[in-house]
Amino acid sequence: MSSDSKTKYVILVPDGMADSPMKELDGATPLQAAKTPWMDSMAATGNLGTARTIPHGMEPGSDVANLSIMGYSPDTVYTGRAPFEAASMGVHLRPEDVAFRLNLVTLERNFTLMVDHSADHIATPEAHDIIEEMFPVAEAFGLVIVPGVSYRNLLVWRDGPTGCLTHAPHDFPGESIATRLPTGEGADVLLRLIIKSWKLFETHPVNQRRKRRCQGAANSVWPWGQGRPPKIRTLTQRFGISGAVVAAVDLVRGIGKYAGLDIIDVPGATGYLDTNYQGKVDAALSALEDKDFVFLHVEAPDEAAHSGQLDLKIKAIEDFDEKVVGPVLSGLQKFSHWRVLLMPDHHTPTERRVHTGEPVPYVLQDSETWKPPAAESVTGFSEKRASEGQAVEDAAKMIEMLLQKN
Repeated sequence: MSSDSKTKYVILVPDGMADSPMKELDGATPLQAAKTPWMDSMAATGNLGTARTIPHGMEPGSDVANLSIMGYSPDTVYTGRAPFEAASMGVHLRPEDVAFRLNLVTLERNFTLMVDHSADHIATPEAHDIIEEMFPVAEAFGLVIVPGVSYRNLLVWRDGPTGCLTHAPHDFPGESIATRLPTGEGADVLLRLIIKSWKLFETHPVNQRRKRRCQGAANSVWPWGQGRPPKIRTLTQRFGISGAVVAAVDLVRGIGKYAGLDIIDVPGATGYLDTNYQGKVDAALSALEDKDFVFLHVEAPDEAAHSGQLDLKIKAIEDFDEKVVGPVLSGLQKFSHWRVLLMPDHHTPTERRVHTGEPVPYVLQDSETWKPPAAESVTGFSEKRASEGQAVEDAAKMIEMLLQKN
């Protein structure tokens, strides 16, 4: 055990893990149906409750929710999702610039139906080959495209407008795009980008290969989540702690960067079920050797729910428990004192395939009361069990509970 008596703090976020009761599971949620001995043990010895990560009146996005969990009230600091992704990608935004998330998506029925917000989880090399076709088009409009990971890219509009209304493509799977196209200031430019991508991508060699492999085509771009850079105080300034973030998605990495956390790159971290779980755990535990705090985020449960595949949602939850929660708790035993907060950022009901904004379950565990999984069964960690505990109306206060600053 480490001789360092300083308390170590960890936040574990299984993105979109919370769900709704399903008839296929006899009224249970995927979390209740999944085998999660480590989370169940946390529930047996820790403090349970629910927390509202999505303030009333705000869209239930991962940006708002993870911002809350990291200790920032979205209704006071949030300007949009894309500026966080720009920070993660090393893209400097001036105060007057506007950044957009630019997805590669799959449209069908003559480009009228949103089929997949992720272009069937296109691999990063293929995504880069396709998105490069849009560089000259964007440049002609005075815009810049920055390729990201998989289907996730960035669009930067210098001195851009803020009066545009856009829609997240994962919010309307299987629905018409007619009422979800950009509107308002600057919408004409974004619409031209979308339409021009159709012709450029339709016969692209990457899409021809994907069709032969029965994979969804990346046949359109989709801009959304725009905003100017926010003004945020770091966690060091607020609480005097040092820390790091371990995440595959640029959104969470970018929030961490604004929060003053070190961003740890993990080879093979994909943001999907095939992510490098062991690498993320090792990186988190290694960071705690000389830092006070680690924020570890796993995207897989959310992506599985967006696909509408119940078996994948359950697998993602079980993988998170077995490959993240267990190894992290085991690895923390080398430190004298530690505290862990585990909570999803939002609900992503598998039947609906979209985010919802009701309070999420959480469990707060420390080294003083922790007991590893026992052979006998214990009451599990679930949405229902957590609803019987403390209700925190503003999840941005959770970090103060973790750090015992409240």
